[in-house]
Amino acid sequence: MNHYLLIYHLGPGYLERRPEFRAEHLALAWAAAERGELLLGGAVEDPVDTAMLLFAGEGPDVAETFAQADPYVTAGLVERWNVRRWTTVVGAHAAAPVRP
Repeated sequence: MNHYLLIYHLGPGYLERRPEFRAEHLALAWAAAERGELLLGGAVEDPVDTAMLLFAGEGPDVAETFAQADPYVTAGLVERWNVRRWTTVVGAHAAAPVRP
């Protein structure tokens, strides 16, 4: 199992437009969490211009599929997004634990 960060670059007016799409976005996110795919997700503050969602899977497709279905993306609240493999090495849930 590997970790993947889905990074959203939020567009202008994100906070003002978010309420219209938030329930559908959160339903999609909680469904992914219940399947064990989405581990954590949320916006980065000060300013709210980025959001990050941490996925677990064999490849980046689980994060990519989520983004393609996310109403924040399809409605244009997200200007662009990308998925990066994150090699986690420390912590109880590290994908590739490295101990001294």
